[in-house]
Amino acid sequence: MAHDMTQTVLIANRGEIARRVMRTAKDMGFRTVAVYSDADRSAPHVRDADKAVHIGPSPVADSYLVIGNIIKAAKQTGATMIHPGYGFLSENTEFAQACADNEIIFVGAPAAAINAMGLKDAAKDLMDKAGVPIVPGYNGEDQSAERLKAAADEIGYPVMIKAVAGGGGKGMRIVADATSFADQLTACTGEANRAFGNEKVLIEKFINAPRHVEVQVFSDTHGNHVHLFDRDCSIQRRHQKIIEEAPAPGIPDEVRAKMYDAAVQAARAVDYVGAGTIEFIMDAETFDFYFMEMNTRLQVEHPVTEEITGIDLVEWQLRVAMGQALPLGQNDITKSGHAIEVRLYAEDPDNGFLPSTGQLTQLQFGHANTRTRVECGAEKGDYISPFYDPMIAKIIVQSQSRADAVRDTGYALSSTHIEGVRTNRAQLNRIIASDAFANADLRTSFLDDHRAVLAATADPPANISRAAAVAAIVPALIAEEDETSWQACGPWRLNGPVPRRIVLQSPGQEELVFAVFQDAYGSVVVDGQRHEVYYHPAYDHSLEPFVMDQELYYPVVSNTHIEIRYDSQTYVFARPDGLHGNNAAQAGQGAVTAPMPGNVLSIAVSKGETVEAGQSLMVLEAMKMEHRIVAPKAGLVKVLHVSAGAQVKDGDILIEIGEEE
Repeated sequence: MAHDMTQTVLIANRGEIARRVMRTAKDMGFRTVAVYSDADRSAPHVRDADKAVHIGPSPVADSYLVIGNIIKAAKQTGATMIHPGYGFLSENTEFAQACADNEIIFVGAPAAAINAMGLKDAAKDLMDKAGVPIVPGYNGEDQSAERLKAAADEIGYPVMIKAVAGGGGKGMRIVADATSFADQLTACTGEANRAFGNEKVLIEKFINAPRHVEVQVFSDTHGNHVHLFDRDCSIQRRHQKIIEEAPAPGIPDEVRAKMYDAAVQAARAVDYVGAGTIEFIMDAETFDFYFMEMNTRLQVEHPVTEEITGIDLVEWQLRVAMGQALPLGQNDITKSGHAIEVRLYAEDPDNGFLPSTGQLTQLQFGHANTRTRVECGAEKGDYISPFYDPMIAKIIVQSQSRADAVRDTGYALSSTHIEGVRTNRAQLNRIIASDAFANADLRTSFLDDHRAVLAATADPPANISRAAAVAAIVPALIAEEDETSWQACGPWRLNGPVPRRIVLQSPGQEELVFAVFQDAYGSVVVDGQRHEVYYHPAYDHSLEPFVMDQELYYPVVSNTHIEIRYDSQTYVFARPDGLHGNNAAQAGQGAVTAPMPGNVLSIAVSKGETVEAGQSLMVLEAMKMEHRIVAPKAGLVKVLHVSAGAQVKDGDILIEIGEEE
């Protein structure tokens, strides 16, 4: 096939990565094609593309993972290239081969390289033979529980059990001692079988002070292999990254040089082509590093490498896929400054990182300087669905030094405003503002090590509680007023005092607040104290920032929570009388409700069964993650309201537990 610059590129992905690939492709003069599911009919990536093709229902298994539908869309639109983005089919050998069979350029690694690095055990063997350091462990064919236990005993605890076909944090268990090995092995193989259809595992030594450091590599079809320096990705939750930076701070130059050599050697060992990432686990105390895995695709965190090198990695991908040589040799690739990327997720970090769905009623990103970059797959008014990864956007800041980048990232986060769903913005801000992060004391256990510092403030100041009460009462008052009269009068318009009882609960305390709106000029009485409040309601009745006693507050209001942003901090209050409480009241105190929309993956109990408090009842799958639902108290399973495979909404009653008869 002739390789010219008038290609049509189909992006077999969605969200921010689809938009990011399209941006570079259009800059290169290529035509772009988007694919979309039912849930993504009006998504921004669909609007951005020159053409768009529907590929199936909302679940990924029926749309973005259906190879035949994507190949059909490529043929239908005359696409000569397919860029898989990351996730989905980006590391699928069958998909890469299907592209080749249909004479479509696959913008990714060769199928043989994907296959070689796809299974962790085979990849470790290959790297060991290539001279790349690997973690001590066992990855043999004997998968009996006895042999695996013996291997763990020999390696020495703690050990990690990892599914050989794993990824995205699934199929991994840390085992602290021999007594818990059997239970953890059963849990790990079961999860691996459900997620990947392959329950084979490997055992490896768990590093006590681990950092996650990776090297970006690039190769072409002319035998050229280069690195583009390193990144630190140690700040993680659920084994998934939330903050990345380049270069990785605090690593001696001689260690970096050895890592770069090992990474390039790894690429050579598999005859690699395209963008790839060699991931290492590094002992933060000794700087010893070991091969973990190779990601044979573009990484989510690739922008930090682009920011310090000035290189467009997607452009390099497209050029290499067309058979061109790498634009630069190793000696021509330089780095400058420091870059940090934070991932904004629709989730609740203070409630087990449960995903949050809903409409983005407000979406405004802060910019710390001219080198602030936002990669976002959504826009204001879009709906965050339960079908896909909960990442809303990435904010990338590039500055001259790490200290400057830390400062600028904090500013960008503090001035970002998202409403309609719960997010991890406040937690990211607390991480960036922490002394441990400022001092580059980085570990993959960072969130657990600094739990107390990173937790939401347990005792909010009195003015914050009063502001939360004001924010809670405004939507109800707006609903009672005629919209035209509201817009005509400016500040709050009331015909008389309307007392409301507002119940707010913050971590560690419960506070009862009584609020009375006094007159047409926004004079408000909260617990007997008068406060001047000024607020202009938006046309869609969403809350805008308001001023109370000359202080500016940013509220986010839902049926279950009030979030107040003030002075670069975020304070969260639960509303005990919110939506979930009403559902529970209907069914009695033993009702177990869905904490988020999702699919009932499995049910572990049956009607009439006796359960203990904390016992696993069922597993919900939402936003590519599994969530265990446990019994809130001991008792008897009285009613099962759902069955395996059912789709549930946030707050739906799942199970009722009553007293034993």
